[in-house]
Amino acid sequence: MNTQLTGLVLEEPRQPVVAEKQTAAAASQWSWLTTGPAIVAYIALFKLGIHLYAARFYGYFGDELYFMACSRHLAWGYVDHPPFIAILVATERFLFGDSLQSIRLFAALAGAGSVLLAGWIARELGGRRFAQALAAVAVLVAGVCLAMNHYISMNAFEPLAWAGCALILIRIIKTRNQKSWLWFGLVAGIALENKYGIVFFATGVVAGLLLTEHRTMFLKPWIWLGGLLAFLIFLPNLIWNIQHHFPFFELLANIRHNGRNVPLTHLEFLAQIAMHMLPTSVPLVLAGLWFFFADPYGKRFRVLGFASLVLLALIMFSANGRPYYVAPVYPMLFGAGGVALEAWFSLRRLQWLKPVYVCLLLITGAIGAPMAIPVLSPANYIRYSQSLHLVPPPVETDKLGPLPQFYADMFGWEDTAIEVSRIYNSLPQDIRPKTAIFSNTYGQAGAVDLFGEKLGLPKAISNHQSYFLWGPRDYTGESVIVLGVRKQELEQFFNSIEPVGKVANPYSMPNEHFTIYYCRQPKIPLQQLWPTIKKWS
Repeated sequence: MNTQLTGLVLEEPRQPVVAEKQTAAAASQWSWLTTGPAIVAYIALFKLGIHLYAARFYGYFGDELYFMACSRHLAWGYVDHPPFIAILVATERFLFGDSLQSIRLFAALAGAGSVLLAGWIARELGGRRFAQALAAVAVLVAGVCLAMNHYISMNAFEPLAWAGCALILIRIIKTRNQKSWLWFGLVAGIALENKYGIVFFATGVVAGLLLTEHRTMFLKPWIWLGGLLAFLIFLPNLIWNIQHHFPFFELLANIRHNGRNVPLTHLEFLAQIAMHMLPTSVPLVLAGLWFFFADPYGKRFRVLGFASLVLLALIMFSANGRPYYVAPVYPMLFGAGGVALEAWFSLRRLQWLKPVYVCLLLITGAIGAPMAIPVLSPANYIRYSQSLHLVPPPVETDKLGPLPQFYADMFGWEDTAIEVSRIYNSLPQDIRPKTAIFSNTYGQAGAVDLFGEKLGLPKAISNHQSYFLWGPRDYTGESVIVLGVRKQELEQFFNSIEPVGKVANPYSMPNEHFTIYYCRQPKIPLQQLWPTIKKWS
């Protein structure tokens, strides 16, 4: 009996101890759900959900049709971009198909990744929960980030690469682990294969290092090895450019010459940057710069402040610079700004500003969201923008219709393919195999290539961008359906020109409203003519 009693006495305390441990573990688990990284993760998932929802609306963006065509012609380079985007689109098409939601998935995931990195940067810079959440919210609501992550393009992945490089550099400064320059070189090299814009950021980083005490990093081998790694990753595209006589530089020269971009004063340039990030986010960016240059702790990272200012100057003074080219640096600046504002708003008399400022960002973001992603029907969008007098500033000098160019370029493509199919199938059966479908732009050609598969159309040919490199194939020019070229221009090349159709979607760009011509009796064989009609613009 005593033994039993003793056993009972010894056993009694075990249950409460176990229960306390379980309660503590449960409490710890629940407390993690309200930490900074957890809140940032919720915001990233919300951004992903927004893009997955909006991806199905309107239609394919013209550039998306072109990138899908590039994915069918995989190479180490293209006239107007490196190979990474074509590889990504080819992967999406292989795994998920050609639907809008399928080819936009990676862009949406990149947007969620940018939110995570913004919060991570804030955390690495010393920010607590509010700073991390604020940086994530700023990325979420920024109109330019919403637009870039809505469709597949190189722009969707630039913020991910720049923020990744910034995060690695922060870790190098904090840990003094110079070997991490290899990771920097890896990310920068992949970014170069995505878009050449990373050169602006890398130039800014080099300038920042030289202007600070971190210039001593150049005396050690790891930064040079990181640069070598980036170069080796970029080398295949460099070789391709050498072999093709650097078509990208020729393209840039043509854009400068033909005045495609809307000219902006420096003040207009800065104003558009403010509109792209949201005017309510401007204080956050300025706070980020203050953190890098004036905060006692943040000064050790001022290389990133110099990098931001240098790349802004390079892009603003560049002949082909556009305001949204600066956008990839926003996650880094939002992260630094979040740390600064968290410190200021933690003062007893200013704590009320924390919820007020977050609400202000969310409200202005919600108001501006229909300008960046197609959550409204075209008719409702037009009424909405007119009622608020919010019209996105034009990027290019082309005449606009009822929609801004970003949305207008999502309409009319399938209509074009259907009309071409009607014309093509009306030709005699023995003429069709000899008939080329010539398109004046890569958007038109891409539409024929995508939608034409189910309509019985052959792949299009075009002299625009990389389509020119793919050539006229075996067509002679004896029978050509021509899209987007005026009759006066065609008279130089054909003796017989007949109008056979018309394309005019009410929401598409006015330059996509045109007559389709059927041309015969070429004055010059198409194979001989082809090298003279290159259109890189």
